[in-house]
Amino acid sequence: MIRPLIRIRIFRSYMLELSTNLKAAIERRRTFAIISHPDAGKTTLTEKLLLYGGAIQEAGAVKNRRAERASTSDWMELERQRGISITSTVLQFEYDNFHLNLLDTPGHHDFSEDTYRTLTAADNAVMLVDAAKGLETQTRKLFEVCRMRDIPIFTFINKLDRPARDSLELIDEIERELGLTAYAVTWAIGEGETFQGIYNRLTGNVHLYERNPRGRRQAEERIVSLRNAELESIIGEKALRQLKEDLEMLDGAGANLDCEAILKGAITPVFFGSAMTNFGVEPFLEAFLEFSAAPAAHESSIGEILPDYAEFSGFVFKLQANMDPRHRDCLAFVRICSGQFEKDMTVTNARTGKKVRLTRPQKVFARERESMDEAFPGDVVGLNNPGAFAIGDTIYTGKKMVYPPIPSFSPELFARLRNTNTSLAKKFQKGIAQLEEEGAVQILHPHLGGGSQEPILAAVGELQFEVAQYRLKTEYGVETRLETLPYTSARWVGAGWDALQKGKDLYETDVFRDRWERPVLLFRSKWHQEKMEERGAELNLTSVGI
Repeated sequence: MIRPLIRIRIFRSYMLELSTNLKAAIERRRTFAIISHPDAGKTTLTEKLLLYGGAIQEAGAVKNRRAERASTSDWMELERQRGISITSTVLQFEYDNFHLNLLDTPGHHDFSEDTYRTLTAADNAVMLVDAAKGLETQTRKLFEVCRMRDIPIFTFINKLDRPARDSLELIDEIERELGLTAYAVTWAIGEGETFQGIYNRLTGNVHLYERNPRGRRQAEERIVSLRNAELESIIGEKALRQLKEDLEMLDGAGANLDCEAILKGAITPVFFGSAMTNFGVEPFLEAFLEFSAAPAAHESSIGEILPDYAEFSGFVFKLQANMDPRHRDCLAFVRICSGQFEKDMTVTNARTGKKVRLTRPQKVFARERESMDEAFPGDVVGLNNPGAFAIGDTIYTGKKMVYPPIPSFSPELFARLRNTNTSLAKKFQKGIAQLEEEGAVQILHPHLGGGSQEPILAAVGELQFEVAQYRLKTEYGVETRLETLPYTSARWVGAGWDALQKGKDLYETDVFRDRWERPVLLFRSKWHQEKMEERGAELNLTSVGI
């Protein structure tokens, strides 16, 4: 019989081993998202990172041709047809003993709400910039979201194999317009037809790459020291002289590479390259792993939760149905914040108070899935969602906690979606309910009274309407017709229904409710919105629903 003191020692030893294993697993994790303006090359860079990580053997192109395979991250058929990223997904792979969770986001402005939700799960961001265009509108907007969270931001200046703006000019634009200090880790040698590779300031080496047609496979790499006398004959006297002048200027006026400042989001390490032809991709990946943030603490209702906190916790940042046409299911994407996730564990949903046994956790790679037994902070787990979860839900073991909610943003376009075949009413309602649950488009319901009781679709951009109609047709077999509505803006009534009923006249303003039964006002003009905000201060109108 084991004595009590020995039993205590065994238990302490076991807990110490668990804690040590958990900390080691956390240090290996890197969770990041790529932000960019459309057509900056986000999907291409994603593919190349997967290529170098060994997750795929050959990279596909987002502008797919008959002879080319489609890109891994763009799994939805409409994405492949249109050559754009429409929905976010998760791509997990290993590289140099690190476990990476790449949160692939839509670059298009019309899907910015899905992108925002995904960014809440990221510990780092990679800002992708087109070398010919510099900072663009959507990049600036997504940068501000990252800045609000103070996460590290790494900059990859892409498409140096094409005509590009001056590299120093691009660095200056980042510092001037974003208020960041930029440190060039790698530096381009030439651009367009004269682009020959990059210089790595950390190693003092020049990386020369053979042109790899469309960058389908890993590039052949030749590394030469800047001090090597043969370098001039390789890249030419003019290119070498220009490189040395640029480096002298960077060393004299540029910032120091401060690791703490990087982790606080004050300094952005900058890399140059061409994702399409693989120039500069691997040096970027290696430096990213060295300087990026491992999973960190999250604020909660009970205070700051460290990733090595003994109890499990996480939050749902995305729902996606029908990823596999063979299985009409819905997957909840959960970002793990603390503790160790184990298959068959029982957790509590903070919103409903119900306990849920997690029997079929899945590792997600675009649309592909495989069963998993364990996961750690920073990882994203796919959970089959039989109506048990909603976006923003906190799940946990131990003491109750709630992570901050994920807000809904004010839509700008409004339309009534009509089912053209009444015999398919049930399928239509099921499809609408699924789209609403996922947050693919906001669904607003009329609040009492006469008029049409059909739901209103509210979106940031036209493409959301197109995707909603496409998915209803392909996933539920329902043809629909859109009727645009004359509303121009929406505001949530922060003070609630009671304040609204006691409030002022709602002339030219209609009242709806969202899926959480919160009151939403739709305005027919900017003038009506501003008048209501002036006269109805007690309503506490807000452009964000929380």
